[in-house]
Amino acid sequence: MTKTSLLYEGKAKKIWKTEDENLLISEFKDSLTAFNGEKKSSEEGKGALNNQISTELFKYLDE
Repeated sequence: MTKTSLLYEGKAKKIWKTEDENLLISEFKDSLTAFNGEKKSSEEGKGALNNQISTELFKYLDE
């Protein structure tokens, strides 16, 4: 599956369109923010963990 265009970019993730109009790609970032964005950092693996959590939530909602 190929990303075609960026639909949304926030502090924690990017949402991409794909060639299939029924599918999107969620790309989670490793960035950390606190105090309304005043403090910024990065933690390797945070995006992967958020992806796993999101996957489980969508599985639950699909039941």
